Amino acid sequence: MNAKEILRQHIAKTISISDDQFDYFFSHFKLQSFKKGQAIISKGDTVDREYFVIEGCLKTFYINSDLKMFILQFAMPTWWASDYEALYTGIKSNVGVDCITDAEVLCLHAEDREKLCQEIHAIEHFFRWRTNKGYVASQKRLLSLMNNDARHRYEELLALYPQLYNLVPKNLIAAYLGVSRETLSRLYNS
Repeated sequence: MNAKEILRQHIAKTISISDDQFDYFFSHFKLQSFKKGQAIISKGDTVDREYFVIEGCLKTFYINSDLKMFILQFAMPTWWASDYEALYTGIKSNVGVDCITDAEVLCLHAEDREKLCQEIHAIEHFFRWRTNKGYVASQKRLLSLMNNDARHRYEELLALYPQLYNLVPKNLIAAYLGVSRETLSRLYNS
């Protein structure tokens, strides 16, 4: 399936638009390929677009002053990634987005997204729905971090996204769970 068909199926789960409207919507995206390990957004960048994953896997991450990495998100096919605070407020990026694997993404410029939302009500609905869904997922993750031990968080991640364990290095899964690589090894082997 090509990038256009993947995006069409993705948005069709939420909204209905005509073929002409979709063609117009799709015309605002740019297909880009990135290599494993390549940075898409680095700390300090100006962020003016978001990325829809066609294939591969991205990570959104933060590195603190002690050089400890925290994974905010893994983005697999049909997921979106960016530094949303930088994208929406215009501040310099505080988080990075890079490729865990080779990746193909569709890039959408923020100005184009806003224009599309003004011109096609269903597109505005789609982006509002996607933002709300992302907020709910972030809230659930935060509550899980506050209320559950490492084993429970590990089992929860495994149940929700079993494909991550074959795709993502264990040190990154540990950073996502907020545990050391050694703790993850104990959980993984028990």
